[in-house]
Amino acid sequence: MSDEFKRLGAITTADLLGLRRGIEKESLRAQANGMLALTPHPVALGSALTHPHITTDFSESQLELITGVHTGVQACLQELTEVHQAVYQTLGTGPAAERLWVGSMPCGLPTDETIPLGRYGKSNVGRSKSVYRMGLGQRYGRRMQTISGIHYNWSLPGVSSEQYFSLIRNFRRHSFLLLYLFGASPALCSSFVAGRQHELQPIGEGSLHMPYGTSLRMGRLGYQSDAQSSLAVSYNSLESYAASLQDALTRPYPAYEAIGVQNPGGDYNQLSTSLLQIENEFYGTIRPKRVIQSGERPLHALRERGVEYVEVRCMDLDPFVPVGIAAQTVCFLDVFLLHCLTHASPPDTPEEIKALARNQHLVASHGRDPSLRLQYGNGTRSLTEWGQELLDQCQAMAAALDTAHASSDYTEALNAARRTLAQPDSTPSARLLATMKQSHGNSYVAFLRERSEMTRQTLLRLPYGADMAARFDALALRSLEEQARIEAADTLSFEAYRQQYLAPERMTVV
Repeated sequence: MSDEFKRLGAITTADLLGLRRGIEKESLRAQANGMLALTPHPVALGSALTHPHITTDFSESQLELITGVHTGVQACLQELTEVHQAVYQTLGTGPAAERLWVGSMPCGLPTDETIPLGRYGKSNVGRSKSVYRMGLGQRYGRRMQTISGIHYNWSLPGVSSEQYFSLIRNFRRHSFLLLYLFGASPALCSSFVAGRQHELQPIGEGSLHMPYGTSLRMGRLGYQSDAQSSLAVSYNSLESYAASLQDALTRPYPAYEAIGVQNPGGDYNQLSTSLLQIENEFYGTIRPKRVIQSGERPLHALRERGVEYVEVRCMDLDPFVPVGIAAQTVCFLDVFLLHCLTHASPPDTPEEIKALARNQHLVASHGRDPSLRLQYGNGTRSLTEWGQELLDQCQAMAAALDTAHASSDYTEALNAARRTLAQPDSTPSARLLATMKQSHGNSYVAFLRERSEMTRQTLLRLPYGADMAARFDALALRSLEEQARIEAADTLSFEAYRQQYLAPERMTVV
C-alpha cells in the first residue's frame, strides 16, 4: 500500500486554521433522587426528530445535545454550553427538577422493559427510529443503551478518503491512550448489571467498580456485542469497509431471525433480522462519516461522495466539567487526531483487529494497573512506555497548531497529558473513585447525584438573556412545525417504507 497518510509538512497553516469540529453529547435525564426520569421528552424543547441541537438518543429519557461545526475550540464549547442552558431552563429550577446525569454509566435504572424508547412522532421516518430502538433493546437489552458519552466530529481541509482511513487505522491502534487519559467510568450503579454476569467488585452500597478501571463504558459491559464480535471490519480502504458493512447489513442472523421483524400481534420488534439493522448499529471507537441527504443511506453517501469527517466515539463524559468535556481535552484530541493522520499507517489484518479489541478491554478494566502490558506486534509492551512514545511523537503536531493559532494551548494540553500518564492518580477515573470514597461512602449514585446538582446550579447561574431564550424558543417551534410537515407528507405505508429503505440497492452506487 502506498503512503496514504498525510505528512505534517504537507499541511499548511491555512489547513490547521480550517480544522473543523463539532460535539454530540448524550446525557440521561435523572430525578433528584438519582433514578432515571421516565417522563416524555419535554415538548418545550421541540421535536426530537427535527431539532438541530436537541434530540434524544436511545431512550426518551436520554438527551443528545449537538453543536454546529466550528473552527474554534471555544466557540464550539460556548455553543454546547448555551444548548445546556436552554435545556436546564426548560427542565426547571426547583430542587425537585430533573437534571442531566453527568456520568457515562447510568443513574439508577428501573427494570429493563420499563426504560422508555425514544419516540419521534407518527411519520414513517419517526416510526423507523423507534422500531430501530426496539430492535436494539431486543438484541442487547435496554440498559446497555442508556450508557452516555461524547462524540467528537473532526475534519481537516484537503484530506482524502484514503487518508481518513489511514487516520482511522492509527486511531484504533492508539486509542487505548484516550481511555487511560480521559476515561471516567470505573464504577457504576449495581442496577445496571442486575441479573448479568460480570467481574466487577463491590465498593459501596449499591455500587460496583474495577479498582484499576478507566472506562467501563468501553469495556465488556459497555457497547459490546457477541454478534458483532464476529465482524472483522477492515479499515484498509473505503471499499473494504463498505463491503464488510454491507455484508453485516444484509446477512440474516439466526438469533435475530428468531425474534422476527413483527410479533404475532403485528407490532414491530426490529427493523430487520440481519446482523445489523442499519449502519449506526455498528459499534466502534471511531467512524468514517459523511453528511447524508434526506432519506439517503449513510453507506451510499460514503460510497458516492467519500469520507467527509471522522466521528470519535470513545470519550466518556467528564463529571468534573460542566458540559462533559474540557477545552484542554478538545485541544488534545486535535493533536492526537493530527498525529494519527500524519504518521505511517500500515494495513490492518484480522489478527491485529482482534488484538486491538483485547487491548481496549484491558485498558477499560485495568488501565491504571502499573504492571499492565498491552499486545504490541508479536510481543507485549507497557502502557506507560507506549503512551510516552506516542506523546513524544505528538510534539510536532502540538507545535504546529500553536504556531497556526499563535497560542500555547496545544502544547499545554500535551504537557497535561504527559503529567496524567506519569501520575495515574490524577486521571479522571482515579479522581472519581477517590471522591466517591472520601465524600460519598463509596456510593456511585451519591457521588453523581451531587456532581449533577452542582453542574445544574453552575449552568443555571450563567446569564440567559431574552435573546438566547427567544432563539431556542424559535428553534423548538420550527422543529415541531417541521415534524408536522413530514408527517403530513407521508404517502407510503410503514411496511412499504421499511422495505424500500432497507433494500440493498439503496446502499450501492449505480
